[in-house]
Amino acid sequence: MADSKRQVKRVTRAERRAAEEAAQKARAEQAAKERKQQTIIGIIVVAIVVALVAVIGVVIYRNVTKTAASAEEAYSKMQSAATKPAKADDKGGFLMSKDGYGKKVDKAPTVAIYMEPLCPGCASVNRNLDPTLVKMMNAGQLNLELHFLNFQDNKSSDNYSNRAFNGAIYIAEHDDDPNHLVDYLANIYADGFQPGELTEYVSVKDSQLQEQAVKAGVSEDVAKAAFSGKNEYWDWLNASNDYTVSRPELFNSSGSFSSPTLTINNNYWSLNNITLANTTMVDGFLKAIGLTSDQVGVEGDMPSIGADGKPIDITA
Repeated sequence: MADSKRQVKRVTRAERRAAEEAAQKARAEQAAKERKQQTIIGIIVVAIVVALVAVIGVVIYRNVTKTAASAEEAYSKMQSAATKPAKADDKGGFLMSKDGYGKKVDKAPTVAIYMEPLCPGCASVNRNLDPTLVKMMNAGQLNLELHFLNFQDNKSSDNYSNRAFNGAIYIAEHDDDPNHLVDYLANIYADGFQPGELTEYVSVKDSQLQEQAVKAGVSEDVAKAAFSGKNEYWDWLNASNDYTVSRPELFNSSGSFSSPTLTINNNYWSLNNITLANTTMVDGFLKAIGLTSDQVGVEGDMPSIGADGKPIDITA
């Protein structure tokens, strides 16, 4: 009887070992199956990622190609406009310095401003920074380059952007003193004169723009002709606008053009840096070009970045 019990125990142990071995084998097979599934999923995921990257690459390529094509077409229209401003450079800018239009001061940085007459941000830059820029320009400490845009013209009821900047171009072409042009711009960006946008827009007459030009020092004859309604520079202004907003080197961090845009020695200078640096627009700009506030307007005191240097990082 005892032998029979021992035999039962041996059988039970043998069965237990067999069951354990079977379980281990099953777990191993399941693990191998899961690894195989994970490998297959990984391959599929990689394939999807590769496909998405390819698609994204094509989209980016097409967008870049489309942007380049748009810029090229607009550039061609700008160059072939029936009435092209003689003082505008090949990129639509009006360069000025203490020596007049189209003349750069050696060793001085060049600051370009891209502006739209209805743009509130452009008015802010004009009111806060432009007095310093003009003072420096007249002291030979920098060259100033102005670019006129009209992409918000449809936010007015009477083509305000086109009229305001057609007049600005006419003034540049027929008045040899750059200060008259920058003073006209200061007048139309002034608080109390710059109109609102869309439903807040109140019609501005040509006679009102003419008055601002005369107040800036423009002669009566030139001011009257600038706002006579002939609008001879509209085609060029439209093409120049379209060319400018298609230039990738002027795009912000979101990958698009916005106004106001500033460049220093052809390097995009983000106005967001001012907020990041917790400083004022003037102090931030002066730091970026390497000049102290007590040097502004002092002939011979030149910004440290010179004519070719990049803006100094004011957020560091």
